[in-house]
Amino acid sequence: MVFRLRYLQHDFELTPGRFVIGRSTECQLSLDDPLVSRKHALLVVADSNVEVQDLGSRNGVLVNGTKIEGSTRLADGDMITIGSQEMVLSAHVASSRPAAGFVSPHRLGTETITSMQPVKGDTSPRLGPTEPPETASTSKRDAFRLLGGVADKALALGRAEEAERLLSTLLEHVSATVRGGLEWDPGLVEQAGRYGSKLAIATGKARWVDYVIDLHMNAKKACAAQTIDELHTALRKTKNVNLSALRAYVKMMKELAPTLSPAERFLVQRIEGLERLAGAG
Repeated sequence: MVFRLRYLQHDFELTPGRFVIGRSTECQLSLDDPLVSRKHALLVVADSNVEVQDLGSRNGVLVNGTKIEGSTRLADGDMITIGSQEMVLSAHVASSRPAAGFVSPHRLGTETITSMQPVKGDTSPRLGPTEPPETASTSKRDAFRLLGGVADKALALGRAEEAERLLSTLLEHVSATVRGGLEWDPGLVEQAGRYGSKLAIATGKARWVDYVIDLHMNAKKACAAQTIDELHTALRKTKNVNLSALRAYVKMMKELAPTLSPAERFLVQRIEGLERLAGAG
C-alpha cells in the first residue's frame, strides 16, 4: 500500500516507520498551533496499514470528529484533527490508481513530498527508552528537510503566508538556540539564514531581515553568499529595517576579519554593502 497524509496544500508520502506530530521542532511534522502539544500524536506506518496514537496530549486526537483513546487504525479518507489542524490520510495499492475517495493532487493544486523521514528505531507504536537518541541538530536538519521543501513549493506558488507559518517556529527555535549560547550546527544557521532571507523577500517584512542579522550576529558568523544576495533583494523592497543592528553586525564582522579566511573576508565586504544599501533607503 501507498499512504499519503494531506496537510494544507501538500501531500506527504508516508514510508513504513513512526512519525511524531506536534508543536516541537523535533517532530517529523511540526505544527505552529497553540492547541497542539509538543509531542501530540504518533503515526505508525506499516506496509499494509496506518495507526494513529495520542501521546497523552492536552487536547486529544480526533479521527473523523471522534476523540480516540490509545491507538486507532486509520482507513482511506479518514480525517485526523490535532489542535485546530486537519489532515487526511489516503491509501491505495502501489500498482493501482488512487482510490475513488482520493482527489488527485493536481486537481487540488497540491504538491506531493516523498519520503517524509520517520523516527529512527523500530515501528512499534510506543515511544520508549529503547528509541535511539537523536541530537537537537539532527532533529532540526530533518525538520528543515521536510518543512523546507514544502515551504519552497509554497513560495514558488506565491503563498508567502503559508511558507511563513510553516517555518516560523523552526526558525525562531534555531535563533533561540544560538542566542542562548547552546551548542549549534553551522549548517543549521546557514539554512535558517537562507529561509529567513527568502521570507523577507516573499513577505516584504522587515522582521525577517532583522532575524537574519540577529541570528548571524549571535553566531558571530558571516552570512552565506546566497543569503547576502537575497538580503540585497529584500532590502530594496523592505522598509523599517533595524539599521542599528545591521551596523553593529557589520562592525563586529570587520573586527573579526583578521581571523577569517579570504573567502569569509570577501563575504564581509559584501555584508558592508548591505549596510550601505539599507542606509540609502
